Amino acid sequence: MKRLASCPQDCPDACRLLVTVEGGRVVAVTGDPDHPVTRGFACAKTTRYPERLYAKDRPIHPLKRVGKKGEGRFVQVSWEEALSEIAGRLEEILDAHGGEAVLRYNYAGTMGLIQGRRPLLFFRAIGASELDETICAATGEAAWAEIYGPEKLGVDPEDVPKAKTVVLWGANVVSTNSHLVPFLREARRRGARIVAIDVYENKTARFADRFFKVRPASDGVLAMGIAGELFRRGAADTGYLARYVEGWEAFREAALSYRLEDAARASGLAPAEVEELAETLLSGAPQLFRVGYGMTRHESGGAALLAVLALPVILGAWRHEGGGALLSTSGGFRLNKRRLTGLQFWKNARPKGYFRPNPYARHVNQIQLGRALTELKDPPVRALFVFNANPAVTAPNAGLVRKGLLQEDLLTVVLENAMSDTARYADFLLPATHPLEHQDLYTSYGHYWLSWSEPVADPPGEARPNTWIFAELAKRLGLDLPELEEPPEKTARELLDTAHPFLIGIDFERLRRKGSLKLALPRPFLPYARGRPDGKRLRLPVPRFPTPEPDPAYPYRLLTPPAHHFLNTSFGMIPALRAAEGGEPRVMLHPEDAKREGLRDGEYVEIKSPRGRIVRRVRVTSWVQPGVLVLEGTWRAADAPDGKSVNELTPDDESDLGGGSAFNAAWVCLKKR
Repeated sequence: MKRLASCPQDCPDACRLLVTVEGGRVVAVTGDPDHPVTRGFACAKTTRYPERLYAKDRPIHPLKRVGKKGEGRFVQVSWEEALSEIAGRLEEILDAHGGEAVLRYNYAGTMGLIQGRRPLLFFRAIGASELDETICAATGEAAWAEIYGPEKLGVDPEDVPKAKTVVLWGANVVSTNSHLVPFLREARRRGARIVAIDVYENKTARFADRFFKVRPASDGVLAMGIAGELFRRGAADTGYLARYVEGWEAFREAALSYRLEDAARASGLAPAEVEELAETLLSGAPQLFRVGYGMTRHESGGAALLAVLALPVILGAWRHEGGGALLSTSGGFRLNKRRLTGLQFWKNARPKGYFRPNPYARHVNQIQLGRALTELKDPPVRALFVFNANPAVTAPNAGLVRKGLLQEDLLTVVLENAMSDTARYADFLLPATHPLEHQDLYTSYGHYWLSWSEPVADPPGEARPNTWIFAELAKRLGLDLPELEEPPEKTARELLDTAHPFLIGIDFERLRRKGSLKLALPRPFLPYARGRPDGKRLRLPVPRFPTPEPDPAYPYRLLTPPAHHFLNTSFGMIPALRAAEGGEPRVMLHPEDAKREGLRDGEYVEIKSPRGRIVRRVRVTSWVQPGVLVLEGTWRAADAPDGKSVNELTPDDESDLGGGSAFNAAWVCLKKR
């Protein structure tokens, strides 16, 4: 039987999947041929969903720890026993320390709004510490808002073929946005030139017509150098700037202070290459900039993205279909989320039992989970609930995170559909359904299609949806939270109950019948052709790029971009995908650095940062630059030669905007094993 479903992964493509089901089990997955973005193909990861769903070690019954924390030794218990004991321990913690002693850790393990976001109201109901979900997009969102305002409305990917110049800046779309590639190929057939700018030679670099390899953290200075050249050549759209943009004169003066030589020196390009980039932008309008979040994950990442996002404004590219920038399309989905996550409790508290809403609850930045678990006082964190995330290996400063997870006085409850690294530290491991096994509503941050997904497979064993689990806990705590028990269809109807023009004509019955509907975007879709959608002017702030003092003890910058066959650790249990990535994590090292360190291809090397050390096999390649190490993918700790995550090395410091992560600000040294 063929069934349609939505891909739940943290990916801009938000695909519609065509799933083959036999006897209630998924046996094959491909893309929906009738979906205008998915176009009948699925990525290398999602075609392996059957192996993901039916992995031998998938938890399918409630489990209680019997060994030491981190050993992953459990015994099966009933739902009643697990939930009652968890609730009892929560009561003790709430009585002794209050709600702020409870912390959730969640992110985008599923992008479904109901199972991904609805559980938050449980934590807001008890006044738990508030988690700031900053690990991925926070800096990018803050930089975008500085220029374009709060709505993230990128170019419609279906308009990409109308672009004449495409700049893929820090965006490895072949690996992380593969359903944009057919639109890029169509643009190329129509005469567009595709340029890639990145810090190492990846699959997108080889796809592009021209590739520029730049030094890490140099994007901002390079963009300002290009901007200065555009102004010097009189190529800026001053009519657009004067009418719709504030602060552009000060930005122009700042940009003119950057010469080609400055941009070349910072980026590692030759001055002629920087000039070539400027000429490329002038050779074909409209210009489209597909930018990635990777460039924001360092000490001045927000400023870097500000400078890059200023280029389509300077060129007036937003006035044309296919022109402008594409970071995220998530601002198009203006759903009615008032009650989704429990924020209404902060204004309308209904005390009952342990119901203690607290609009002033302390905030914990999720990139600093290790600090929260080991350093917070008054009160300390005494209960941690993890769902839709695997922080033991994906959070920065992972050694400190593991130290926190090992505390015996920390109640750790993990909701999972895989035996993840974090699950092994759980006191209670609760079996969650996979998104192919429950109903949910999906938006996208890479296109403008809204999707509803029905379960296509039977949940194995006693697996239950996240909302069911938290509803049962709420009952045992005496909380009045009927929202957690309401049918997903009711929640979806409420989410779609909005007067925003993008949702005109879209109701739940029609969405359920069709499965996927495109937002009612105006045509032509030119969201910033006349300034911001709210009628205000765009703004060009002058970015600043502080230069950190180098530490000679740590001479290499380590980068940790996504791997082609992985999505964080979501598919790490699949042997075929691990084999496709080389069987184990490998660190790329330039031949000059290999010679200096006395290393040969295939040897093992110890990599050390101020936070920890790991061991990896070396891959000597000119794909990277001297002084730069690249280690693709977040591998499960068990698949690394030393049983450690690469995030043992990464800092938990905040970037310059939005409190976002700075994974790529890791400085390390090497020691031959």
